[in-house]
Amino acid sequence: MTAPALNLPMLVAVLLAVAMAVACARLLHRQWRAPPAQRSRGWRVALLLLAQPVCATLLYFALVPPSLPGEAGTLIVATAGATTAQLGAGRGGEAFVALPEATKLADVERVPDLATALRQHPGTQRVRIVGAGLEARDRDAVRGLAVEFTANALPRGLVELQAPRQVVAGADFVVAGRAHDLRGGSAELLDPGRRRVDRVALPADGRFTLTASPRVAGTASFTIRLRDARQAIVEDVELPVQATAATPPRVLLMAGAPGPEVKYLRRWARDAGLTLQTQVSVGGGMQLGDAPIAINAGNLGRFDLVILDERAWSALGDSQRAALTDAINNGLGVLLRVTAAPSPVERRRLQALGFAVAGGSDSATVKLAPTAHDEDATRARIGPGTPDAPRLHDAALPDIPALTRRDLRIPPGDAVPLLRDDTSTWMGAWRAQGRGRIALWTLTDSYRLVLAGRDDLHGEMWSTALATIGRAQARNDLVIEGEPRQHERIALCAVGTAANVRTPAGDTVELLRDPATGPRNCAAFWPRHPGWHQLRSGEQSLSFFVRAPAAAPGLHAGEIRDATSRLAAGSAVTVAASASVPGHPGERWPWWLAWLLASAALWWLERSRLGRRV
Repeated sequence: MTAPALNLPMLVAVLLAVAMAVACARLLHRQWRAPPAQRSRGWRVALLLLAQPVCATLLYFALVPPSLPGEAGTLIVATAGATTAQLGAGRGGEAFVALPEATKLADVERVPDLATALRQHPGTQRVRIVGAGLEARDRDAVRGLAVEFTANALPRGLVELQAPRQVVAGADFVVAGRAHDLRGGSAELLDPGRRRVDRVALPADGRFTLTASPRVAGTASFTIRLRDARQAIVEDVELPVQATAATPPRVLLMAGAPGPEVKYLRRWARDAGLTLQTQVSVGGGMQLGDAPIAINAGNLGRFDLVILDERAWSALGDSQRAALTDAINNGLGVLLRVTAAPSPVERRRLQALGFAVAGGSDSATVKLAPTAHDEDATRARIGPGTPDAPRLHDAALPDIPALTRRDLRIPPGDAVPLLRDDTSTWMGAWRAQGRGRIALWTLTDSYRLVLAGRDDLHGEMWSTALATIGRAQARNDLVIEGEPRQHERIALCAVGTAANVRTPAGDTVELLRDPATGPRNCAAFWPRHPGWHQLRSGEQSLSFFVRAPAAAPGLHAGEIRDATSRLAAGSAVTVAASASVPGHPGERWPWWLAWLLASAALWWLERSRLGRRV
């Protein structure tokens, strides 16, 4: 164990004690060595010995003055929107300060930040915050103090928003938020072309959920539009997202016979950019599609998903089926299409995979569950069509056709539903096996959606299935904490040692990780420009959008109000008025003056002949 380090007052006391002991020892030694006739009288020696600790004590208090007790009180802090009426009249122990965001208030001291105010008022025990709340700059300064918060009313409009910063091109993403004081209004989501893709009515609490899907990879700006009960536009809030092109899944498609389902599934996979290997048996040992590959562990490891029907499944040998099972345990996804009544052997094989199915001898007519989108949003999702077959924006919407499925039944709890019809009956279900997943798909003619002009539903259906069942892809670990806003600090986490940020002005800002963040590996960043920034760390990158200071004022007000409320809730609820508070050093000059007078008197006494023997 190591000895505890001495603090400065203790070190000064030890040095002065040693000096005093040396001076006293020197005085006594001189007295003892002198001849009896030349020794000083006893009272002189006693006075000199007594003066040593007196001078040492006065010098100690001159160097380390005693602390004066602090006065417990409340610091009232005016933030943005605070008024004189909210501050109230001052009482004993209360002080008033105004932060830079506060409006001009009479007889209230202005400070550059809250930390400065606390240093200027060392006796502060409570902090009462009035107005909109504390900016990120001031929140760390009040940790450990009792915090009270008297909040202003939120402005009308968007005050909460939860939206992903990074989404996958072609996949739906969800936006949730809350609008304040818009009872009976509505929330809309507009795509970058300013076309409405979703719309919901606002309930009494103002909370809403919207969905959209970016068509191509890149940065895009959607818009959240809020309307009041009269459908007048109240606010448009920009919603920036970065759409990334996900790594195309590698799919092996195996079918026991050609058919329209396989044809349109291949066409959708090609349009979606999937890496597709197709093997379609036509009988007599002949196959259509790509060059056949052996079903073994090495080849299956190159794919993320295998789609096969019951005939291709039955045609596999025992070794091939075992290789497929091992690949599932290692992360491969398998989707088994049941297009005909399964035989007893196939039922036993399905039971070995964990699906204790019943029925399946007949087919049933189903319809997809209707979407909650209105006509304009549905048209925007269908898109403009192709150059060969364009769609008019005001054309009538095509009806959703009836589809067919096998009437297989799975006991509840044995699998997770993957696709449901309008009566909540499952048409696809999956279960986990090892590190992978295996699914049963009973829908036999999803291609009818394409023929009916609803290829958007066809693509959405298969995209969801592949994303759910396929092998897990590597994800971006970079995290941005806080709402990026110009001139306000944000935390960039999971960054490496050589991380940097590329600004809209073309500058590169190197990041320095804070060791105090531990395994989170966060670095602070203060954006100087609004617009798109790019965070780069190793091989990973993440684009994020910085809002201008005046953009989305209601969203900013809601954010700082929630953050300040959490600070107040986590602080001490009550503090006794007489509780001790840290003191502050007293004045030094009286102690220096006393030491100087005592030292001068001691100097005179040592050199005078008073009390000496002749």
